[in-house]
Amino acid sequence: MNNPTINIQEYTAEYQSQVIRLILQIQQQEYQISITREDQPDLLEIETFYQKGIGNFWIALANDEVVGTIALLDIGEEEAALRKMFVAKNYRGQELQVSRRLLHQAFQWAKEMAVHDIYLGTTQQFVAAHRFYEKNGFVSVTREELPDAFPVMKVDSKFYHHTTPFA
Repeated sequence: MNNPTINIQEYTAEYQSQVIRLILQIQQQEYQISITREDQPDLLEIETFYQKGIGNFWIALANDEVVGTIALLDIGEEEAALRKMFVAKNYRGQELQVSRRLLHQAFQWAKEMAVHDIYLGTTQQFVAAHRFYEKNGFVSVTREELPDAFPVMKVDSKFYHHTTPFA
């Protein structure tokens, strides 16, 4: 790997197959979560699902290879759902800071879009992700504390909230 240059950019359709491959590999092989592409129709329509309103979708690229993703989904009321945060195993950690840079990009966008609150759902298995979110200002909440418009995925069992200082 030798410290590749990581570029964070808005998603474009040319990267769709790489995005799907990365996300499914992490979900299915690494974490043995039984979720398929068909369970995630948003992956086939990223532009119309995520890149509207106050939402967007970003990718992290290393030598034109997708090594990370993050999205903000507009759920109304100046609130967003953080979705599809995945980083390839070899690109995690302090050295390259891909996760931190992706989250920073989403926070910058939230600031520009005057987002008040960001919510997210994740699985119990993603323990390192829980620590990452908590370290970055997210607070654990119950499912009942989520806004009605929050799209709970069938694999979501742990939820977080971040009140943005941006708006």
